[in-house]
Amino acid sequence: MTSVVEFYEQLASAPDDKTRARLIAEAFERMEERYPEVKELATQSGMRETELRLQKEIVEAEGRLRLEIEQLRADMGRDIEQLRAGVGRDIEQLRAGVGRDIEQLRADAGRESEQIRADLGRDIEQTRADLTGKIEQLRADLIERMEQMRSGILRWVVGLLAGQTLVLLAALFAIARP
Repeated sequence: MTSVVEFYEQLASAPDDKTRARLIAEAFERMEERYPEVKELATQSGMRETELRLQKEIVEAEGRLRLEIEQLRADMGRDIEQLRAGVGRDIEQLRAGVGRDIEQLRADAGRESEQIRADLGRDIEQTRADLTGKIEQLRADLIERMEQMRSGILRWVVGLLAGQTLVLLAALFAIARP
C-alpha cells in the first residue's frame, strides 16, 4: 500500500465485510513489516519525518485526484458535446424523414383523390349511358305499343265503319225493294 488514501479507497470500495477485514489485516501485516519493533519509542524526528512523508503522500494523492477529476470533467464535457451533436443530427434526420413522409402522404392523397375523381367520372358517364340506353329502349317500346294501339284502333274503326256501311247498305236495299 502506497498511501492511506488508497487504503481508504480500497476499504470504501470493498464489496463486503470479509473483504474489508482482509484489507485491514493486510494493512496491519505491512505495518508490522515496516515497523517490526514496537518496543522502541518513536522519536520526535522520526515522528516528524513520518508526518512529512504522510503529508507529502496526501498532497500527491490530492494532486492525482485533482488531475483525475479534471480529466473526467474534460472527458464528460467531450462526451456531452458528442451526445448533443448526435442528438441534434438525429433530430434533424427525424425532421427530414417526417417531412418526406408528409410530402409522400400528400402526394399519395392527391393521386388517390385524382383516381377517385376519375373513377367517379367514369361511373357517372357509365350511369348516363345506361340511363340513356334504358330511356331509348322505353321510348322504342312506347312507340311500338302506340303503333300497335293505333293499328288495333284503326282495325276496330275500319271494322266499325265497314259494319255501319253494311247496315246502311242493307237498310237502303231494304227500302229500295218494295
